[in-house]
Amino acid sequence: MTTPGGGPTTGEPAAPATGGGTARGRAAARERWRTFGAPALAAVTVAALCLGVLLGWLAFGAGRPGEGSAEAGFARDMSEHHAQAVQMSQLVMQRTEDEDVRRLAVDIDNNQNFERGMMAGWLAQWDLPRARPGERMDWMAGHGDGHDVTDLPAGVPMPGMASPSEIEELTRAQGQEAEVLYLQLMTTHHIAGVEMAQAALDLAADEDVRAAAQRMVDAQAGEITLMTRMLAERDAEPREDVSAWLAGAEGGAAEQDGGGDGSTEDADHGGDH
Repeated sequence: MTTPGGGPTTGEPAAPATGGGTARGRAAARERWRTFGAPALAAVTVAALCLGVLLGWLAFGAGRPGEGSAEAGFARDMSEHHAQAVQMSQLVMQRTEDEDVRRLAVDIDNNQNFERGMMAGWLAQWDLPRARPGERMDWMAGHGDGHDVTDLPAGVPMPGMASPSEIEELTRAQGQEAEVLYLQLMTTHHIAGVEMAQAALDLAADEDVRAAAQRMVDAQAGEITLMTRMLAERDAEPREDVSAWLAGAEGGAAEQDGGGDGSTEDADHGGDH
């Protein structure tokens, strides 16, 4: 029923929204992200990286690790490892509207960019180049298992890192498919990251490096638990047995807390500690 002017009467219910309106809403949200969210994220990323460099530069005095030290190897390798975590986080932020996944990705992006800057600051303060003189992870020789980079799949530089084809798959994915793939890849990535940080705790003598490594262990172990739960909410699961890994990690931490003998103080760090 219409009024003489052709409009609906005041008592007539409004027409229901169509699926097209929902699609337009999603498109508008993506456009707002491209216009406002992505530039803001880029600015925060740069700020976190610069702040990390500054604090890393200020953290060290006269005693500096040398070229062959565990500290230098850790700073270089973890920086590269972090760079891929940042890349994957920025990819998923543009491919999902889920606030929980976006919040996690933003946290990882900000925290790991800050840590990359901090580690670059360490190397600058130690008068060491960012480029490694030898092979990746050679500073971890003899520490635990799973650190051999010679038998990794093609294009995978270090354990836990996604392959080029997996990054391409994440680039093509959208929505829940992107969320699940990101959470699976990042869980694998974090497990290897925790193991590398644990090696730094065992092998490095510098207290600032050890403190940073402990923060990484704590933060990433917590995120592994969170991501396992988020995968379950999406009827998916990690690619690893996370429960067994967490049990092993907790056992190793307890052993370190109870059985430390100060041996790291006598380790050969190849420098002038």
